[in-house]
Amino acid sequence: MKILSVFGTRPEAVKMAPIVRMLKKTANIESRVCVTAQHRQMLDQVLNLFEIKTDYDLDLMRENQSLAQLSAAIFTNLDPVFSDFKPDWVLAQGDTTTVAISSLLAYYHRIKFGHVEAGLRTHDKWQPFPEEINRRVAGVTADLHFAPTDWSKQNLLNEGISNNIIAVTGNTVIDALQYVSMQAEPVEITELIEKLVRRSDHRNDMKRLILVTAHRRENFGAPMEDICRALIETAQRGDVEIVYPVHLNPNVQEPVNRLLRNVEHITLLPPLDYLPLVHLMKHASLILTDSGGIQEEAPAFGIPTLVLRDVTERPEGVAAGTLKLVGTEPDRIVREAKRLLEDPPAYAEMAKANNPYGDGHAAEKIIQALLNL
Repeated sequence: MKILSVFGTRPEAVKMAPIVRMLKKTANIESRVCVTAQHRQMLDQVLNLFEIKTDYDLDLMRENQSLAQLSAAIFTNLDPVFSDFKPDWVLAQGDTTTVAISSLLAYYHRIKFGHVEAGLRTHDKWQPFPEEINRRVAGVTADLHFAPTDWSKQNLLNEGISNNIIAVTGNTVIDALQYVSMQAEPVEITELIEKLVRRSDHRNDMKRLILVTAHRRENFGAPMEDICRALIETAQRGDVEIVYPVHLNPNVQEPVNRLLRNVEHITLLPPLDYLPLVHLMKHASLILTDSGGIQEEAPAFGIPTLVLRDVTERPEGVAAGTLKLVGTEPDRIVREAKRLLEDPPAYAEMAKANNPYGDGHAAEKIIQALLNL
């Protein structure tokens, strides 16, 4: 069986890495990897971390390219890869432009397409943009759907997908998280924690760490500025340290640096590689994020998480109690953060919630489903 794994961004690489590593070990499978490099730097560090060698590197990242330009480039450059390798299956994960175009190209070539992390929906085509539609496109063309949860499976059944081509596997991000969290903590994170949090030998004097990530397109502009204002007010408490690794997108860099650069108790960092990010996450008392991946990862560490979005395609974490949707309105963000920081029972209730996203064996289940079919 010839399998081509295609991905382009860091989150895709993290979630595809366990599958790629296991495919290499599986008998009777010829596995190749193609990266579009939709995100160049952030992708490369994940490839290095998981020791993944690429067979095709399209290197398509360009500064400020539009979604149409990126889509056209993926169509043009990925098409010859399919013709060269002639895979039996193409695998892609999630909801990026790379995934949507890969699924359509597989259809054009009459190649079977397996959609990893299938069935997530907000049922609002504008949120998240353009990911909701990318994911639906992949869902229409897929020949095998790897749903991470029963909820995502039910979404697919509601759309008329046959139960016979849906496999509930858990989310591969938990596989990846377990692999990375067992590796040694990077010195840069140890030193950062010592500097910001452990300022005293007395535990009562330790600051609590709040980790922030915010970079989604729907939060560009006024919502991003509102998030920054909420962080400024939260930092004024004095008993917390806020750490914000800032995405490279200019729509994030400009407002965040303008509003937060010199604010006491807020530390802005360049984007972190996945290994230090995971270890920084383990030190956090509270996470504020609009990231989809972190919504899945935080429950594995029992960290209460406020989601800086109005809707989420990952409601399982909300239902389990470890995530709470708060949007981007400053007063609400500040109020919810204050409640968790000052109300131990409320904090404990979120921290003890079960992780609904799997047991760390999703890659095995995905490969077994391919072999069974």
